[in-house]
Amino acid sequence: MSSVITSQKTQSQTINNNHKKSIGILGGTFNPPHIAHLVMAQQVLDQLSLDEIWFIPDNIPPHVDRKDAIDAIHRVEMVRLAIEDNPQFKLDLTEINRGGVSYTFDTMKLLKKANPDVDFYFIMGGDMVEYLPTWNHIDELTKLVQFVGVCRPGFEQDSKYPVIWVNSPLLNISSTDIRNKLNANHTIKYLVPNKVEEYIKQEGLYHD
Repeated sequence: MSSVITSQKTQSQTINNNHKKSIGILGGTFNPPHIAHLVMAQQVLDQLSLDEIWFIPDNIPPHVDRKDAIDAIHRVEMVRLAIEDNPQFKLDLTEINRGGVSYTFDTMKLLKKANPDVDFYFIMGGDMVEYLPTWNHIDELTKLVQFVGVCRPGFEQDSKYPVIWVNSPLLNISSTDIRNKLNANHTIKYLVPNKVEEYIKQEGLYHD
């Protein structure tokens, strides 16, 4: 059953009354990280009154259509640069350090064991919610983490799994489009944070 949050006051009361630390999880390949990632994270942080958002770069994405990501050392550094000016944004290397395929269930087991006093909120785009039934150990995963769906037009706010829905400004930006622009020698200014753009240029990334 999904729940649509419509009142910010209700959000704050619901989450803060349990007196636990509340952490949002934003996982992804971040190949590269871009402005839409940051906007989505900040909106969830604010609307759900979370304490922090942890950005978790994956090692090998579990999707059937796996992306050819650049080396993790570059993706990690770009995330670090992208979030360094926000004290509530943190970089977590659980999936990189674990290695192998980055299943969310395995990640959340480790995070819950290491942080028993934390309530975790897993953030995903509204288009990804419909794929939850295909996730590894999904029924057990729902006991470890609260799912948060960021509303997107054309996708129903509905799931048989518990999902808190939040609204966020719609930015049609994707890592794939950014990589394509770079490969075609087009600008990515304002699509990624300035320091990420500088790092990409400095390292000569995304040019075939």
